Amino acid sequence: MGSEKKWLSVALTSLLLLLSVAGAFAGMQNSKDSEMRNLQKEEPQSLQNLTMAARLAHMEETLSKHAVDDPEEVAFMVTESIKNSTERRKLGFFSCGTGNPIDDCWRCDPNWHKNRKRLADCGIGFGRNAIGGRYGRFYVVTDPGDDDPVNPRPGTLRHAVIQDRPLWIVFKRDMVITLKQELIMNSFKTIDARGTNVHIANGACITIQFVTNIIIHGLHIHDCKPTGNAMVRSSPSHFGWRTMADGDGVSIFGSSHIWIDHNSLSHCADGLVDAVMGSTAITISNNHFAHHNEVMLLGHSDSYTRDKQMQVTIAYNHFGNGLIQRMPRCRHGYFHVVNNDYTHWEMYAIGGSANPTINSQGNRYLAPSNPFAKEVTKRVDTAQNQWKGWNWRSEGDLMLNGAYFTPSGAGASASYARASSLGAKSSSMVGMMTSNAGPLACRKARTC
Repeated sequence: MGSEKKWLSVALTSLLLLLSVAGAFAGMQNSKDSEMRNLQKEEPQSLQNLTMAARLAHMEETLSKHAVDDPEEVAFMVTESIKNSTERRKLGFFSCGTGNPIDDCWRCDPNWHKNRKRLADCGIGFGRNAIGGRYGRFYVVTDPGDDDPVNPRPGTLRHAVIQDRPLWIVFKRDMVITLKQELIMNSFKTIDARGTNVHIANGACITIQFVTNIIIHGLHIHDCKPTGNAMVRSSPSHFGWRTMADGDGVSIFGSSHIWIDHNSLSHCADGLVDAVMGSTAITISNNHFAHHNEVMLLGHSDSYTRDKQMQVTIAYNHFGNGLIQRMPRCRHGYFHVVNNDYTHWEMYAIGGSANPTINSQGNRYLAPSNPFAKEVTKRVDTAQNQWKGWNWRSEGDLMLNGAYFTPSGAGASASYARASSLGAKSSSMVGMMTSNAGPLACRKARTC
């Protein structure tokens, strides 16, 4: 009888502890949700009407709040997420897990199409808090047309992305969307192309400017062209004159909480993904990049010091055929390049100027056959006596076919802490984790 009482006491204590932990976790989640809802409410609709200088000043103040001050906490949260995912797989639900924590969070659920917004809970890295249109209604794009960038028809992608309210945007069927002018997005939007084959091609592409909380998932973005010198609508209450755009696949300008996941990008006039003018809290993950020269620019210019706050995670991407350079090319900020597969480059893979911190962990670098292009890194237009103090490191990377990474700096822990956003896995797992980079072939009632 005494042992039974002792067992009952232990069981009750354990139950109370579990309830306490569950309550604490729920409180943390509710606090996060409340914070994001408040941010959503505070999004200034009048920002569209400010001058460029005023908008930059406002965004600088806003974005400075989004820098990660305690990356160790971030790493712990990601580790716990991976651990919990592993535990669920032991129960048999996540039997198709690959070790990719984003995909293992949602892909193995055969009812993913009924639980689309679960994706917003699966972000990692510096852009992990991007909720997109999680708290909004679904908007179904039925019309691939883009006849009038000032007065877009309901049912078009442009009509969806300019709305002031949060929206989770999906597509009724496969379509090719050729945009006449930049697709200027409003805050709190998710573009979710899962289950359809959607191309944004042969015209203008996506602009994320002075906004927050954007998720772009599952698009084929290619053959983007310069456009502009035209009127374009950016919200229901505002349209204005746009000068010439460069022809980027995705242009991120003065924005935060951005997540670009599982897209394919190629053949654009300028960059495939560019982030400039104080943008921060960005994750670029699970994408397939191919057939392009200057792939990714992160940082506006050497003289634009507001980009010192920039934090970008580049994870689980496949850098494939026909790429030449800038994967990425960084300025000023903090960049975590983790568990990517680099199978092609002609000049270099990772470059930078203006003293960025680059933390390369667990990547696979396969050098080209050219004996003069084996080096992964390039310091752009900078003398060695200047760049030797920059904090660039390679940790656990797999170097193949003569690839080599030139490290620099004294390894200041504080600098690398601000360039750390998740726990890197072994480079031996990169092939498996990146095997499905790019848009997924998802079908309803099946695991994706």
